[in-house]
Amino acid sequence: MKTLPLYALAHARSGDKGDGSNVGVIAYDLESFAILREMLTPEKVKEHFDGIVFGDVRRFELPNLLALNFLLAESLGGSGSASLKTDAQGKTHGMAMLRMRIEVPDGYEPPSPGTRGALAPGGELGGA
Repeated sequence: MKTLPLYALAHARSGDKGDGSNVGVIAYDLESFAILREMLTPEKVKEHFDGIVFGDVRRFELPNLLALNFLLAESLGGSGSASLKTDAQGKTHGMAMLRMRIEVPDGYEPPSPGTRGALAPGGELGGA
């Protein structure tokens, strides 16, 4: 196994839901989605957001969209209007999730930059 940044396999969208945020992670292809289903667990997401997410992390699968949606409870300091956090709406949680490194099989090669929406900037995978 090797590790890659999540952005090599997927892109993300995020937003707020009261005192929680949600992060949708959308795989670039079927192979990437299969890896995400196995490796991107609620426990690993909670660990990645240590110090930010104080509640449960729940995962929902949307296989027809090659996507996983995570609800991050108690991550916004009370809600958009009550919080003193810089990002009280959770808009940056998607980009923060994409910085997470996950294990992938040694033979896995992510989509080339620019194909199927791949984000790997300049072909670099951040020390993969």
